[in-house]
Amino acid sequence: MAEELNGKQIVILGFARQGMALARFAAKRGAKVIVSDLRSQEALQESMDQLKDLPIEYILGDHPQTLLDGTDLLLISGGVPADLPLISAARQRGIPVSNDSQEFSLRCPAIIVGITGSAGKTTTTALLGEMARAAGRRTWVGGNIGRPLISDLDKMQPDDIVVQELSSFQLQIWHNSPPVAAVLNITPNHLDRHKSMAEYSEAKANILHYQDANDVAVLCADDAGSMQLAPMVRGRLRQFSIGHEVRDGAYIRDGHVWLRQLSGEESAVLPTADIKLRGRHNLYNVCAAAALADSVDIPVGAMAEAIASFKGVAHRLEAVRTVNGVQYINDSIATAPERALAALSSFDEPLILLAGGKDKNMVWDVWAEQVAQQVKQVILFGALADMLEERLQQEKNEQRTSLVISRVKDLPQAVNLATRVAEEGDIVLLSPGGTSFDAYVDFDERGRHFRELVNLVQR
Repeated sequence: MAEELNGKQIVILGFARQGMALARFAAKRGAKVIVSDLRSQEALQESMDQLKDLPIEYILGDHPQTLLDGTDLLLISGGVPADLPLISAARQRGIPVSNDSQEFSLRCPAIIVGITGSAGKTTTTALLGEMARAAGRRTWVGGNIGRPLISDLDKMQPDDIVVQELSSFQLQIWHNSPPVAAVLNITPNHLDRHKSMAEYSEAKANILHYQDANDVAVLCADDAGSMQLAPMVRGRLRQFSIGHEVRDGAYIRDGHVWLRQLSGEESAVLPTADIKLRGRHNLYNVCAAAALADSVDIPVGAMAEAIASFKGVAHRLEAVRTVNGVQYINDSIATAPERALAALSSFDEPLILLAGGKDKNMVWDVWAEQVAQQVKQVILFGALADMLEERLQQEKNEQRTSLVISRVKDLPQAVNLATRVAEEGDIVLLSPGGTSFDAYVDFDERGRHFRELVNLVQR
C-alpha cells in the first residue's frame, strides 16, 4: 500500500534479508511492526540485535492465525511460500498482502527498470547498472540481488535510475508493474514452489500485467516463453535476439551488437569479440541490457564502455583459478538443468563436471543427453546423485560414449577427486543443476565454499 504507514499494524513473515529491511522501514515510519518467523529466537538473535533500537514485536516458531487480528498489511519475504494458510486467511479477511520489492516500487521517485526471467536476470541487471553509471546517471541496483532497495528509498531522487531484479516469488503477489520491464526467458524452474509451468509463467507476467500505453516491455524474440506474453503488452514492445534482426531493440549481426533505437536509428554498439562474458547465453544478456538501456536514454557509447569492461557476476561462469593448467569455473547459480546446459554450451575444452544438489521437480533428459555427449567425467554429489547416476548411465549405454561417472558424498570430495583426475587443458566446472538446499543456505554459500576449496589446491 502506498499510503503512510504511521499507526498501521504491519505483520512481516520471514526475518531474513528482506524481512529485516521491511521491519526497519516500517518501524521508522511509525508502524506497529510484528515479525513472525518459524525459526527460534536463538537462531535469529543476531538479526534481532541489529534492530534492537526499534519497537518491534517478535512471534517466533509459528505463524498463528492471531497474527492477523488488527493487522492492516501483511508483508512476506521472498523465501515464504505465497500459499501459506496464514496468507490465504489474510486475503479472505481483505488484508492486503505485499513484499519489500512492491512496497519499494510504489514509493520510488525514480524510473524503475524491472528485469525478470528464468535465467540471466542477475547478469543483465548488473550490466545495465554499469551502463547507467557509465552514462553518468546515479544508479541503484537491487531487488532479488544485493541490498534490498527499500533500504535506500529515502536517498533516491527523480533523476536516478533504479534497476530492479525480480523473481517469480516476488512478482507472484504484485499488483503493479515497472514502466520499463523485461522478461528475458521463461523455462522450467522453481516447480517445487509453483504448482505448474502455467502458474510460474503467470507470476513472471505480473511484471507486464499492470503497465499502460506509455510503458515499455522488452521480450526475447528467440524464446517462446517470453514471446507468449507479447499479446498482453499495452505499451511499446521491444525485442532482443541473437538469431535475427529485430525491428525495435537489440540483436547480433556480422559479429557486432546492433541496436535499433527508440529514435529509429540503427547503431552498432560494439564487436562481439569485445565481450568478456563467455557463452551464447551471455550474448542474450548483453542484447537485453542494450535494449533496456536505450529505453531509458542511455547513450550507445556508455553501453559499449560498460559491456567491454564487464567481467560478470560471482557464481556465474566465474573463473576462480588456474592450477597446473587446469581451470576451475564456479557456476553455482546453475540450480536448474537448463542453467547447467547453458554453461556446458560455453566450453569446447575437455570438461570435468561437478553436478548434484537438490532437485526442484525438474526434467533432466536433455541435460543427461548433453552430458553423455560432451563431458569427459562427471562427479555427482548431494541428494540428486542417485537419480543422476542412473539417468547418465542409461544415456552412456545408449550413446556408447566414454563418459566417466563418479559418485562422492559432498562438494569437498568432488573438488578433491576432480583435482586428482584433471589433466592440463581440462576445465573443472561446478554447474550443479540442482539447488544447494541439501547442504548450503543458498547457491552463494555453495559457490563461496567451492572458491575456498579451489584456493586450497596445491600447485
